[in-house]
Amino acid sequence: MGRISRIASFAIPSMKEKQQPLITCTTFNILAPIYKRLDQEDASCRESHFRPFWLDRNDRILDWLLQERSSIICLQEFWVGNSELVNLYEKRLGDAGYINFNLGRTNNRGDGLLIAVQKEHFKILNYKELHFNDCGDRVAQLLHVELASPLSQYRNSDTGQEMIIVNTHLLFPHDSTLSIVRLNQAYKILQYVDSYQKEYQLKPLPILLCGDWNGSKRGHVYRFLRSHGFVSSYDIAHQYTDTDAHKWVSHRNHRGDICAVDFIWLLNPDKYRKLLKATWNDAVFGMFKYLLRRASLNESDAFAFLRADNEDCITFAGFYDALEQLNLIGPPCGLSFQEAKDLWVLVDMDGNGLVDFKEFQRIWIPSCLDQIHEIKNEEQNDESKGNQEQAFGFCIKNATLSPPEAESGIWPEDYYLSDHARLTVAFSPIRLPCSRMIY
Repeated sequence: MGRISRIASFAIPSMKEKQQPLITCTTFNILAPIYKRLDQEDASCRESHFRPFWLDRNDRILDWLLQERSSIICLQEFWVGNSELVNLYEKRLGDAGYINFNLGRTNNRGDGLLIAVQKEHFKILNYKELHFNDCGDRVAQLLHVELASPLSQYRNSDTGQEMIIVNTHLLFPHDSTLSIVRLNQAYKILQYVDSYQKEYQLKPLPILLCGDWNGSKRGHVYRFLRSHGFVSSYDIAHQYTDTDAHKWVSHRNHRGDICAVDFIWLLNPDKYRKLLKATWNDAVFGMFKYLLRRASLNESDAFAFLRADNEDCITFAGFYDALEQLNLIGPPCGLSFQEAKDLWVLVDMDGNGLVDFKEFQRIWIPSCLDQIHEIKNEEQNDESKGNQEQAFGFCIKNATLSPPEAESGIWPEDYYLSDHARLTVAFSPIRLPCSRMIY
């Protein structure tokens, strides 16, 4: 019998036993000591003030990471501001055969990101850093890799075996006005990935987006990524739908709320992708309609709100004013004037500069989730054509959370490694028909 390697609660046969290579990916927000409160009554009492505490906890985190030996490790809230902790991770991960990169948030926030990959599994082709330069000082890492021996020996050499891995940590939604900021951060990531693929003239390849997305399956970021063809690896592995929002959790926040916010998103090269700009416009417009509905406005009330002082039509001026009132426009992190103009094109469907009530009714009903069904239909049409170029992609084998109680939507009181669960997904490399790539 071959050795059995475990990913949390699942047992996975080793490569030698099954002769089928597996790539595992772990994403984990490790809770920076500068944010970990030791006294809930005294917010200034942080773990960072007590070296034995943060050192012991991070040693235990590393023990777990090195015991599991995931092919890819993506960490958030990595304490880049402490050289001793940085050296600890670099040494222990390096000694275990990992190549790692860390990136601090802008404006010296103290924490940041770390991404590490096993040298025996990957050849590093490129590493890039993305600074959002917004009010959240958030960043992202992009790692372009190629499968190396022994994994690549299982696939024909004429099929490229490259992939892109992104690690990020989006802004926490402290209030509803930050929803547009978070959506914009997700858009910037996809925009950067697309421009990178175009710059280096890459063929379609699998993309993994890992990290703490600070939003649930009900949020606008989730819907935006789904509308662009990405799938939540954990939900696919457990056959959950987009509406299964409370089946699992991965975080207990500072307010005591538990929710699922940590994701490993997969986009395979066989998935149809619509224009990114169109996906973005649809997502922002979906948020716009959501805010109107949340204010208990029906379609008649919403139309009256948008037309303002005009008798029977909405103008761009009235539309822009409504965006401002909903906190979607302006500095430091709102939509630009041009982005507002792009949205107006969606509203003014006939392009005459005016939107009457009948025209408004046509745009009031569709939702961003409808885009998902349209994409699925496009995929089925593409796959039926046959004789397509082959591409390298991934099949999701399984996915687990630790602590295991999180898989049942429960947060254990005795869990102390972080305020986030660790998410690990196992992928199997496969060959796929290559779909259209649209920029």
